[in-house]
Parts: sequence; structure tokens; C-alpha cells
Amino acid sequence: MNKPLLVAYATKHGSTHEVADAVAVRLRERGLEAEVRSARGVATLAPYDGVVIGGALYMGRWHSDARRFLSHHRDELAVLPLAVFAMGPLTLKDEDVADSRKQLDHALAKEPRLEPVTVAIFGGVVNPAKQHFPFTYVATSDARDWDEIRSWADSVAALSMPAAAAV
Repeated sequence: MNKPLLVAYATKHGSTHEVADAVAVRLRERGLEAEVRSARGVATLAPYDGVVIGGALYMGRWHSDARRFLSHHRDELAVLPLAVFAMGPLTLKDEDVADSRKQLDHALAKEPRLEPVTVAIFGGVVNPAKQHFPFTYVATSDARDWDEIRSWADSVAALSMPAAAAV
């Protein structure tokens, strides 16, 4: 019997958790077991056959819990399939996505032994009600493309277990 995939997330306001949940749902629809957990709460990767880790980008940096997760589990991650996503740009314009990808690549470069099988950038969310001053006056936005998120999760499923992608 195969072990589940871990879908770990690092978030401040919950939108990355929502994306992690959607990725896990899609993986399950493709015949894989998937467990969603906060990156902060994962002590070992022994129960898992692969890992998806997602984190939000804040002020040009990937969430500290996601960075610590990679650092803490680097030896285990070096031998497991690893998929990575970040959320950040407030628009899906090419230049905004490319800028967010540079920020994520900078974080991933700190763990050169890790070679993700796939990396994605998804749009970010701003909810002024969950922000601190002065960001309470920023316009509400949600740049997540749920079709793209599901499509990426399909590619993760295909990379994790090719037979599952045909389900």
C-alpha cells in the first residue's frame, strides 16, 4: 500500500491553506491519498511518499514557516518527490508572476540539494479586514486562478503516480 502525499502550507491569513486544501482534493480525485497539514506542525516526513509545500510571499520573501520546513526536512526531502508553490502576485500579469517566481527561486536556492519536480506561482489574496494598519486601506483582491491550481495539482498527481493521473 502506498503512503499518502503531504500537502503542507505556510500562511498568515488562510488563503494558502485554502489552496493546499484544493490541491489535496484534486490529488484525491486522481486516486492518491493526501494529507493537509501546517508546515509548522510537521515533525517527520517518514509517513509520506511525497511532499507538496506551499507558502505565501510577503514583502519579497517566502513565508518563514515554508523556508524552515525545507531547511528542517532537507535530508528527507532530498529523496522524496517535492512539489512547491507560492502565492503572491496581486495580478496574473506576466511581469508580476515573474517577479514572484524570482522571489521563490531565491528561497529555493538556499536549499540547493532540493530539486522540486514542479514549481508554481499562484495569485495572492488581500483582505484588508485581516491586515494591520496601514494595509487596512488596501483594496480587496483575490488573484487565485482555481482552474490553474487544479491543473497544477493534476500535474503533481501525474508526477507522483502516473497511473493515478488517468483516473
